[in-house]
Amino acid sequence: MVTKHPAVKAAVAMVVAAGVAVGCQTTDPYTGETKTTSATYGAIIGAGAGAAVGMISGKDAKQRKQRALIGAGVGALAGGAVGAYMDQQEDELRKVMRDSGVTVTRKGDDIILNMPSNITFRTDSADLNAQFYKVLDGVALVAKKYDKTLIEVAGHTDSTGTAEYNRQLSQHRATSVADYLMSRGVAQARIMTAAGGEDHPIASNSTEQGRSANRRVEVTLAPLTAG
Repeated sequence: MVTKHPAVKAAVAMVVAAGVAVGCQTTDPYTGETKTTSATYGAIIGAGAGAAVGMISGKDAKQRKQRALIGAGVGALAGGAVGAYMDQQEDELRKVMRDSGVTVTRKGDDIILNMPSNITFRTDSADLNAQFYKVLDGVALVAKKYDKTLIEVAGHTDSTGTAEYNRQLSQHRATSVADYLMSRGVAQARIMTAAGGEDHPIASNSTEQGRSANRRVEVTLAPLTAG
Protein backbone atom coordinates (compact mmCIF):
# COMPACT_ATOMS: atom_id res chain seq x y z
CA MET A 1 0.00 0.00 0.00
CA VAL A 2 1.30 3.45 -0.92
CA THR A 3 0.71 6.29 1.54
CA LYS A 4 -0.27 9.46 -0.30
CA HIS A 5 -1.64 11.83 2.34
CA PRO A 6 0.95 14.56 3.10
CA ALA A 7 0.32 14.48 6.86
CA VAL A 8 0.80 10.73 7.02
CA LYS A 9 3.95 10.93 4.90
CA ALA A 10 5.37 13.62 7.18
CA ALA A 11 4.65 11.53 10.25
CA VAL A 12 6.36 8.50 8.73
CA ALA A 13 9.41 10.63 7.88
CA MET A 14 9.59 11.88 11.47
CA VAL A 15 9.44 8.32 12.82
CA VAL A 16 12.21 7.22 10.45
CA ALA A 17 14.39 10.17 11.44
CA ALA A 18 13.80 9.51 15.12
CA GLY A 19 14.74 5.86 14.66
CA VAL A 20 17.95 6.86 12.96
CA ALA A 21 18.80 9.25 15.78
CA VAL A 22 18.29 6.59 18.45
CA GLY A 23 20.35 4.06 16.51
CA CYS A 24 23.31 6.38 16.08
CA GLN A 25 23.71 7.89 19.51
CA THR A 26 27.09 7.62 21.15
CA THR A 27 28.35 7.88 24.71
CA ASP A 28 31.29 10.16 25.37
CA PRO A 29 33.84 7.96 27.20
CA TYR A 30 35.17 10.96 29.11
CA THR A 31 31.96 12.58 30.37
CA GLY A 32 29.47 9.71 30.20
CA GLU A 33 27.13 11.98 28.25
CA THR A 34 24.95 10.43 25.56
CA LYS A 35 25.20 12.38 22.32
CA THR A 36 23.59 12.27 18.90
CA THR A 37 26.33 12.33 16.31
CA SER A 38 26.66 15.13 13.76
CA ALA A 39 26.11 12.51 11.06
CA THR A 40 22.73 11.73 12.63
CA TYR A 41 21.74 15.39 12.45
CA GLY A 42 22.77 15.30 8.81
CA ALA A 43 20.49 12.35 8.23
CA ILE A 44 17.55 14.20 9.76
CA ILE A 45 18.33 17.22 7.57
CA GLY A 46 18.37 14.84 4.61
CA ALA A 47 14.88 13.49 5.41
CA GLY A 48 16.10 10.20 6.76
CA ALA A 49 18.75 9.55 4.11
CA GLY A 50 20.81 7.57 6.62
CA ALA A 51 23.16 8.78 9.34
CA ALA A 52 26.22 6.58 9.17
CA VAL A 53 26.17 4.48 6.05
CA GLY A 54 28.51 1.83 7.35
CA MET A 55 29.80 -1.01 5.24
CA ILE A 56 28.49 -0.67 1.67
CA SER A 57 30.63 -3.24 -0.15
CA GLY A 58 27.97 -5.85 0.32
CA LYS A 59 27.60 -9.11 2.22
CA ASP A 60 29.43 -11.20 -0.37
CA ALA A 61 32.53 -9.01 -0.35
CA LYS A 62 32.58 -9.02 3.46
CA GLN A 63 32.26 -12.80 3.61
CA ARG A 64 35.06 -13.28 1.09
CA LYS A 65 37.36 -11.14 3.24
CA GLN A 66 36.32 -13.06 6.33
CA ARG A 67 37.06 -16.42 4.75
CA ALA A 68 40.43 -15.24 3.44
CA LEU A 69 41.53 -13.91 6.84
CA ILE A 70 40.33 -16.96 8.76
CA GLY A 71 42.06 -19.17 6.20
CA ALA A 72 45.25 -17.20 6.76
CA GLY A 73 45.13 -18.00 10.47
CA VAL A 74 43.58 -14.80 11.86
CA GLY A 75 41.27 -15.95 14.63
CA ALA A 76 37.63 -14.92 14.42
CA LEU A 77 35.65 -13.42 17.27
CA ALA A 78 32.72 -15.33 18.70
CA GLY A 79 29.72 -14.70 20.90
CA GLY A 80 30.04 -12.19 23.71
CA ALA A 81 33.65 -11.46 22.85
CA VAL A 82 32.55 -9.37 19.86
CA GLY A 83 30.90 -6.55 21.79
CA ALA A 84 33.68 -6.18 24.34
CA TYR A 85 36.35 -6.24 21.63
CA MET A 86 34.65 -3.50 19.64
CA ASP A 87 33.94 -1.47 22.82
CA GLN A 88 37.64 -1.36 23.63
CA GLN A 89 38.54 -0.42 20.07
CA GLU A 90 35.89 2.30 20.01
CA ASP A 91 37.22 3.86 23.21
CA GLU A 92 40.76 4.00 21.83
CA LEU A 93 39.61 5.47 18.52
CA ARG A 94 37.66 8.19 20.34
CA LYS A 95 40.79 9.19 22.19
CA VAL A 96 42.83 9.26 18.98
CA MET A 97 40.15 11.18 17.04
CA ARG A 98 39.52 13.81 19.72
CA ASP A 99 39.73 17.32 18.20
CA SER A 100 40.66 15.87 14.79
CA GLY A 101 37.43 16.76 12.97
CA VAL A 102 36.66 13.05 12.52
CA THR A 103 33.46 11.74 14.11
CA VAL A 104 33.22 8.26 15.60
CA THR A 105 29.85 6.50 15.40
CA ARG A 106 28.90 3.08 16.74
CA LYS A 107 26.31 1.21 14.69
CA GLY A 108 25.67 -2.20 16.19
CA ASP A 109 29.07 -3.90 16.34
CA ASP A 110 30.53 -1.68 13.61
CA ILE A 111 32.58 1.47 14.25
CA ILE A 112 32.37 4.20 11.62
CA LEU A 113 34.88 7.03 11.25
CA ASN A 114 33.46 9.90 9.23
CA MET A 115 36.29 11.91 7.66
CA PRO A 116 35.05 15.16 6.04
CA SER A 117 36.78 15.92 2.75
CA ASN A 118 37.61 19.48 3.79
CA ILE A 119 40.14 18.13 6.30
CA THR A 120 41.32 15.12 4.32
CA PHE A 121 41.60 16.34 0.70
CA ARG A 122 42.06 19.45 -1.36
CA THR A 123 39.03 20.47 -3.39
CA ASP A 124 38.38 18.14 -6.33
CA SER A 125 41.52 16.15 -5.50
CA ALA A 126 42.31 12.66 -4.22
CA ASP A 127 45.64 13.76 -2.70
CA LEU A 128 45.61 13.57 1.10
CA ASN A 129 46.25 16.76 3.04
CA ALA A 130 49.63 16.39 4.73
CA GLN A 131 48.29 17.67 8.05
CA PHE A 132 45.89 14.69 8.14
CA TYR A 133 48.68 12.10 8.14
CA LYS A 134 48.94 12.20 11.93
CA VAL A 135 45.25 11.34 12.30
CA LEU A 136 45.55 8.41 9.93
CA ASP A 137 48.67 7.30 11.78
CA GLY A 138 46.50 7.05 14.89
CA VAL A 139 43.85 5.06 13.04
CA ALA A 140 46.53 2.68 11.77
CA LEU A 141 47.95 2.13 15.27
CA VAL A 142 44.55 1.19 16.68
CA ALA A 143 43.67 -0.93 13.64
CA LYS A 144 46.90 -2.91 13.98
CA LYS A 145 46.29 -3.51 17.67
CA TYR A 146 42.76 -4.75 17.02
CA ASP A 147 43.49 -6.95 14.03
CA LYS A 148 40.32 -9.05 14.26
CA THR A 149 38.42 -6.47 12.26
CA LEU A 150 37.59 -5.91 8.61
CA ILE A 151 38.16 -2.38 7.36
CA GLU A 152 36.08 -0.80 4.61
CA VAL A 153 37.19 2.57 3.26
CA ALA A 154 34.35 4.17 1.30
CA GLY A 155 34.45 7.47 -0.55
CA HIS A 156 31.33 9.63 -0.85
CA THR A 157 30.54 12.83 -2.74
CA ASP A 158 27.77 15.37 -3.09
CA SER A 159 25.55 15.40 -6.18
CA THR A 160 27.44 18.15 -8.02
CA GLY A 161 28.81 16.88 -11.34
CA THR A 162 28.02 13.67 -13.16
CA ALA A 163 27.37 10.43 -11.30
CA GLU A 164 30.28 8.72 -13.07
CA TYR A 165 32.74 11.47 -12.20
CA ASN A 166 31.61 11.37 -8.58
CA ARG A 167 31.98 7.61 -8.49
CA GLN A 168 35.53 7.81 -9.80
CA LEU A 169 36.51 10.62 -7.41
CA SER A 170 35.06 8.75 -4.44
CA GLN A 171 37.00 5.62 -5.42
CA HIS A 172 40.27 7.54 -5.80
CA ARG A 173 39.81 9.11 -2.36
CA ALA A 174 38.99 5.78 -0.75
CA THR A 175 42.07 4.27 -2.37
CA SER A 176 44.26 7.11 -1.10
CA VAL A 177 43.17 6.52 2.49
CA ALA A 178 43.48 2.74 2.16
CA ASP A 179 46.96 3.03 0.65
CA TYR A 180 48.09 5.27 3.48
CA LEU A 181 46.80 2.85 6.12
CA MET A 182 48.62 0.00 4.38
CA SER A 183 51.81 2.07 4.24
CA ARG A 184 51.56 2.27 8.04
CA GLY A 185 51.37 -1.48 8.44
CA VAL A 186 47.67 -2.33 8.25
CA ALA A 187 47.40 -5.63 6.37
CA GLN A 188 46.03 -5.30 2.85
CA ALA A 189 44.01 -8.49 3.34
CA ARG A 190 41.84 -6.69 5.91
CA ILE A 191 40.97 -3.69 3.74
CA MET A 192 38.21 -3.17 1.21
CA THR A 193 37.53 0.02 -0.74
CA ALA A 194 34.18 1.17 -2.07
CA ALA A 195 33.02 3.97 -4.35
CA GLY A 196 29.89 5.38 -2.77
CA GLY A 197 29.78 8.31 -5.19
CA GLU A 198 26.70 10.45 -4.65
CA ASP A 199 24.43 7.51 -3.78
CA HIS A 200 24.68 7.62 0.03
CA PRO A 201 24.01 11.19 1.23
CA ILE A 202 23.84 11.92 4.95
CA ALA A 203 22.38 15.39 4.39
CA SER A 204 20.43 17.32 1.79
CA ASN A 205 22.35 18.24 -1.37
CA SER A 206 20.15 21.33 -1.76
CA THR A 207 22.33 23.40 0.60
CA GLU A 208 26.09 24.00 0.76
CA GLN A 209 26.14 22.77 4.35
CA GLY A 210 24.51 19.53 3.27
CA ARG A 211 26.79 19.08 0.26
CA SER A 212 29.82 19.65 2.50
CA ALA A 213 28.63 16.92 4.87
CA ASN A 214 28.16 14.51 1.98
CA ARG A 215 31.74 14.96 0.75
CA ARG A 216 33.52 12.50 3.01
CA VAL A 217 35.37 9.24 3.45
CA GLU A 218 33.95 6.71 5.87
CA VAL A 219 36.17 4.05 7.44
CA THR A 220 34.07 1.23 8.85
CA LEU A 221 35.65 -1.30 11.19
CA ALA A 222 33.60 -4.48 11.45
CA PRO A 223 34.37 -7.47 13.71
CA LEU A 224 35.81 -10.57 12.07
CA THR A 225 33.37 -13.38 12.79
CA ALA A 226 33.06 -16.88 11.43
CA GLY A 227 29.39 -16.42 10.54
